[in-house]
Amino acid sequence: MHDIRAIRDNPEAFDAALARRGEAAMSQAVLSLDAARRAKIAAAETAKAEQNKASKEVGAAKGRGDEAEFERLRALVSDKKAEVAAMNAEAQELDAKLTDMLARIPNNPAEDVPQGDDENDNVEVKSWGDKPAFDFKPVEHYEIKGVKPGMDFETAAKTSGARFVMLKGAVARVHRALAQFMIDTHVDENGLTEYNTPVLVNNAAMYGTDKLPKFGGDSFVAASMASRARLSKMALEDYSKSEPEILDKLSDASLADIVEEAYERADTQEDYWLIPTSEVTLTYSIAGDTLEERSLPMRMTAHTLCFRSEAGSAGRDTAGMLRQHQFEKVEMVSITHPDESDAEQQRMVTCAEGILEKLGVPYRTVILCTGDMGFGARRTYDIEAWVPGQDCYREISSVSTTGDFQARRMNARFKPEGGGKPQFVHTLNGSGLAVGRCLIAVLENGQQADGSVKLPEALAPYLGGKTTLTAEGVLALG
Repeated sequence: MHDIRAIRDNPEAFDAALARRGEAAMSQAVLSLDAARRAKIAAAETAKAEQNKASKEVGAAKGRGDEAEFERLRALVSDKKAEVAAMNAEAQELDAKLTDMLARIPNNPAEDVPQGDDENDNVEVKSWGDKPAFDFKPVEHYEIKGVKPGMDFETAAKTSGARFVMLKGAVARVHRALAQFMIDTHVDENGLTEYNTPVLVNNAAMYGTDKLPKFGGDSFVAASMASRARLSKMALEDYSKSEPEILDKLSDASLADIVEEAYERADTQEDYWLIPTSEVTLTYSIAGDTLEERSLPMRMTAHTLCFRSEAGSAGRDTAGMLRQHQFEKVEMVSITHPDESDAEQQRMVTCAEGILEKLGVPYRTVILCTGDMGFGARRTYDIEAWVPGQDCYREISSVSTTGDFQARRMNARFKPEGGGKPQFVHTLNGSGLAVGRCLIAVLENGQQADGSVKLPEALAPYLGGKTTLTAEGVLALG
């Protein structure tokens, strides 16, 4: 969320920041709505003052026996009261429109973010590791002989549809080992606090972390039975208007009445969203809080299931488990003092890179250009793992700083130790890492000519000392 005062003070800078993202100027529309809202508030305050003045004069007129003046003033008080109520309602409506407009405008990019249109304009800032040299043509993860028994797309499609996978046996164990290894590293070496969070969240949590209102289509909503009943009732009512004879054929208790009764009796009338990552739960955990400065930075991590609709990805990465509706991720979230957020972002990047280095997976780190950066980010670094089967780098982590963009939406602040007015915190988030994509990188980089896979030594403690996935799909000692 943007600071309206900053837009008032420097609308040109606001529009220039939007232009860097390829967005149209918005300051005039924002300030026009803001001016109308403020004018309506001022008018309501003036009318309220007139109402209060007339209220005082009513008693005086009554006291001196001036019935005509008393009746005039009483009518004036009533009129002003109605006028104030109407103006306050209009001001609230304008405020809601302004808030919604601001909520749909992306964050301003940091000054050092490179200008560009898309991923082709991202800038590499680091590369690590030697790409493996094979004496055979490497294949993609799902084509590796030893992987095939443990990566079942057909059964997953039977139970759930496209973009799901069912892991089993040794492959499932390696996947679990990767997640445990990541969490242990972040907790034991990187100083993060582990959380186990819900995967169902309410609208406020999605809104506070800038996933709503603009990107609801990217996530899955778990509608309650009550909500389904409400939607069904609305549909029936609309249908009955165009096809009234249908309802005439029903019994005395119409379908609309039955559905409405089900809605009223439902256990819950709450809708939930399935989290796209635990960025939502971890970040929103401080919503509405005023933290002590000494508690900063807060460094959190969680391993959760994640869910994304992959809207707009039709036809992309349909083979394998690179792009799934359900996946697992180890997330990192930091809450910091504004002066420390840039340094914290670099620290988080190093934490994510360290996981790949321990696993021996080659990678590169790029800073995203203005045209490729996410809606809420001020700056984003993507870490891309080398995947030999595709002969390219693929994103395995994004580490972003949002500045105070999310904190304003959540009203999350801290009290300066030296006193003074509470300030908004800065929030940062990053993958540490995407577990499924890390599995892909480990399998493809470790594949052998006979269809087996050499696994990283770092995983040995989590695999009973075994570091080989055989061509038959079982774990064995190296």
